[in-house]
Amino acid sequence: MIGSILGDIAGSRFEFSKPTGFDPQTVRLFGAGCTYTDDTVLTLATKYALLNDIPYARAYGKFGRMYRRVGYGTMFQKWLDGHGEKGYGSFGNGAAMRVSYIPYHFDTLEQVEAAAKESALCTHNHPEGVKGAVSTAGLIWLARQGESKKTMKRYFHKNFGYTTEKPLWAYRPFGKFDATAQGSMPLAFRCFFESESWEGCIRNVFSVKCDTDTVACIAGGIAEAYYKGTIPNADDVLRRYLIKPNDLGQFDTFLYDLAVSPAGHCKDT
Repeated sequence: MIGSILGDIAGSRFEFSKPTGFDPQTVRLFGAGCTYTDDTVLTLATKYALLNDIPYARAYGKFGRMYRRVGYGTMFQKWLDGHGEKGYGSFGNGAAMRVSYIPYHFDTLEQVEAAAKESALCTHNHPEGVKGAVSTAGLIWLARQGESKKTMKRYFHKNFGYTTEKPLWAYRPFGKFDATAQGSMPLAFRCFFESESWEGCIRNVFSVKCDTDTVACIAGGIAEAYYKGTIPNADDVLRRYLIKPNDLGQFDTFLYDLAVSPAGHCKDT
């Protein structure tokens, strides 16, 4: 899950523009302009829901209204304002980006897939939205079990029908911002597939024009599980970007505390 949060933060400053002379292989992963977005907030809301055994919709509503200025899509903002609990037919990548804790909470692939589907349905109940969430969670679970990239690729393609053969060099000339699940998932998988480390995976995301923070969030969660959490200075980066002053000028440590808390240490309030 930490790999997803850090991917979101790293990708946040390159979502809409990149500086002249940008080199994805040498640019600093984290710097001025980085911030957490809705991807991080809702990833942590998923963890909160599972630790407290409460409905996903309740957790997403709670966190969404606590942290309003983090880049939610228009449809999700309306869902928040209406205190919704039912899906609005979205096929966006928003359900896929928030599931990375689920594979750490359940013991079997079947449980993981069922929980990911449930987490999607309260907002992204379009088949593509659900498919994005379930496939992401399944890939992370397989990576945690030590499965090979070849096995993960077969699962991703055969079970969900996603394109897996298109290499990153073929994406780069035609890259564009695409917040759909069907547009984001094949790219996120390929960024992971062509990497040799978590950092390399995120740099692969940087190399393609895309919905950078969310693709990095999805791919980063898979890479963290596959490369066994080898992310340098992860806790320092979490502290730097998750602990911020609130509207009262006090440092808000809630997201950081939840990110690093073990199961059973964050009760519902």
